[in-house]
Amino acid sequence: MEITGITLICYLGGMGVKLSPLDNKWIPLFCGILGGALGALAMGVMPDFPATNLIDALAVGIASGLAATGADQAVRQLGG
Repeated sequence: MEITGITLICYLGGMGVKLSPLDNKWIPLFCGILGGALGALAMGVMPDFPATNLIDALAVGIASGLAATGADQAVRQLGG
């Protein structure tokens, strides 16, 4: 469940970037960095987080953050 939470938070963060003056090309980078930070944080505060070391936690977080970007694009492509 915690990975879904990271993805959702990153998705909302990406929407925030979209509303900001920043170019949309920065959304995947922002989501990846935010996901990595949240993954590292989650490892320290959630006992059932699926990563037990920092490298794995960063990888899980970055992948979750980038999944938010992919989910947004999939919805856009399927929606028309």
